[in-house]
Amino acid sequence: MGESSGHASPTTDARPAGTSSTNVAAGADAARSALKEWAVAVDALARGALIAVVRKGGIREQRAGFAVRHDRFLLYPTHFHENPTELAPVLRVALPVRPTTPTAGVVHVTHVARVAQVWHVDVLDRLRSIDGEHPLAWAAVESRFHYRGIPGVHVVALRVARLRIPADVPELARYRGCVSWVELEQDVDVADAVPVLTDVEFDRRMSALAGHLERAAAT
Repeated sequence: MGESSGHASPTTDARPAGTSSTNVAAGADAARSALKEWAVAVDALARGALIAVVRKGGIREQRAGFAVRHDRFLLYPTHFHENPTELAPVLRVALPVRPTTPTAGVVHVTHVARVAQVWHVDVLDRLRSIDGEHPLAWAAVESRFHYRGIPGVHVVALRVARLRIPADVPELARYRGCVSWVELEQDVDVADAVPVLTDVEFDRRMSALAGHLERAAAT
């Protein structure tokens, strides 16, 4: 993924430069790599209410920062550091009615995501135009953007699909904490996963998202 100062740098439907595809552990129909995201955000991605996430990096990744390591990965819902004040208002409202209560020691994995496009955005105001397509409140976007005095975040557009058979994954100690990526101990079957949005709807929203970021970068 090329990144240059002062603009949003896109990478479309391809592995960003310098990343690997170790997410597939046992063929094209199995995955182990997972991106940890707040459970309420995973719910919204799973409904097609959102198509993007904004990431800076977990504490355990603070030296290198966040990187999009895989083309495809499982969505790992977590309640670690899930803070209502950092959520977009529409997700904050949804918190009391989350459909399931997490089972201690088990992660319920229901969806897989494919990276559709990645932008590195290093001008804060350009992120205002994409409110409504990612899970964060504006104050949280600002906080992440300026974290550790290094301006910038990644906007990652995701094509999300529902697993044919959800997987209950034992939560190992090494999965816990503030880290973005985990490699699961077991394969998860992703064959025949069903996209949560139609091609037409996803393409429409992707076009709008790209238009906002890339038009802002050109001004």
